[in-house]
Amino acid sequence: MAFDYEAYTKYGASNSYCGYYNLHEPILLVGNPELIKHIMVKDFDHFTDRRTFKLKQGRDRYLHNMLSGKTGHEWKALRSLVSPIFTSGKIKHMYPLVCKNADVLVAHSLRQAAQQPYVDMKVNFGCYSIDTIASCAFGIECNSLGNNNNKTGDSNNSDFAKHADVFFQKGPRKILKFLALSMFPSIITRLFNLTYTGPEVDFFREVIERALVMRREGNKKRGDFLDLILEARGTTKEEQFDNKEVLSDDSIVSQSMLFLVTGYDTTASALSFCSYELAKNPSEQQRLRDELRGLVVKEGDGYDLTYEAIMEAKFLNACMNETLRMYPPLVRTERICTKAYQVPGSNVYLKPGDAVQIPIWCVQQDPEYWPQPHVFKPDRFMPQNKHNIQSFTHLPFGMGPRNCIAMRFALLEAMVALGKLVLSAELSLAPGQETLVLELGPGVIRPKHGVKLVLKPIVKE
Repeated sequence: MAFDYEAYTKYGASNSYCGYYNLHEPILLVGNPELIKHIMVKDFDHFTDRRTFKLKQGRDRYLHNMLSGKTGHEWKALRSLVSPIFTSGKIKHMYPLVCKNADVLVAHSLRQAAQQPYVDMKVNFGCYSIDTIASCAFGIECNSLGNNNNKTGDSNNSDFAKHADVFFQKGPRKILKFLALSMFPSIITRLFNLTYTGPEVDFFREVIERALVMRREGNKKRGDFLDLILEARGTTKEEQFDNKEVLSDDSIVSQSMLFLVTGYDTTASALSFCSYELAKNPSEQQRLRDELRGLVVKEGDGYDLTYEAIMEAKFLNACMNETLRMYPPLVRTERICTKAYQVPGSNVYLKPGDAVQIPIWCVQQDPEYWPQPHVFKPDRFMPQNKHNIQSFTHLPFGMGPRNCIAMRFALLEAMVALGKLVLSAELSLAPGQETLVLELGPGVIRPKHGVKLVLKPIVKE
């Protein structure tokens, strides 16, 4: 972030753009919202690709086959098949699965709060994220929060969380491999036969392949990602033939893993940051609680948040958007030029293969667009104030055709957990936790020492 901030503030990227070299590779850093709009939307046909690392060997092929790693026609064909899965109507079918895991999260956190002075919500949100991904993308009940009411007897359930933890460990060796493969992919893979992914990928592949066999043999549907992606293969013989070329079993495994890669750490961190800011700002927390209390409806023996209530919760949505502005999941995003392009209003020309980077964190922290950028002010995103937001200055999920395809699902997952938690407990900072220390992973912001909160249960009338 420090490099981006210096380039943004000192070398002109905030007003337009600046250039730098990443070793031998030229990069154009663009911070002007109007130019960002050109690159991401208006002139998208010149910037249809993202950087790929050509990791096609062995287990790495699952990374290569993810939608985010596809380019050109392959990306367009796969995107057109997967996009309908993430419409509001389809996501609504997954809502019960998300709610079930959110209820487990709240119950587990309150049990911890009764036994210890504070709860590390970063850990709990991470478990919630894993459980939700396992349920909605992989079709299994992971149960990493220790819900004793759900004993399936399947060892894959507990193993899933363990393998996911290994998958996301970022030790020095893994970081060095990532840097080597990103800078010299062809040389490194050819000379050393080096792969980035480890044996844990085989576990996920086996889980998904078993789930696919069971879905094809059985009639019971869960309304999850696997059901929907199998439906996306088409119903007519002609559609099935064409779509199976794009949605092979390997491709389905890859798209399911994409849920894990893009959804685990980002969702857990966003929830951690939002709960921290609400604990730090009790008046905003109470305001959110009051809104949610006005939206709950009677369900069975109690009251709960329906899908419609979550969609109607304007201040809840504003809190999440303000959190994503202050702590975006990715500090920057990138596009690769696919055909010759002249930067508007300049004599700068880009050729195919040139990279353009957009410093998301810098734009979203710019006081020109966001007065008092370091202050948590959800009102910025309330409907009556949205006209004050300049276009293309809020980019947590990217923009244009290559934005985050699961954006709606990610927001729903986060808002359900946050809403249920705030209704069940008052959040306050544990002693000594007034200052949040940030850690930067590979382009991802996360709380370095977790988020330690005191949870005081709310007695329901």
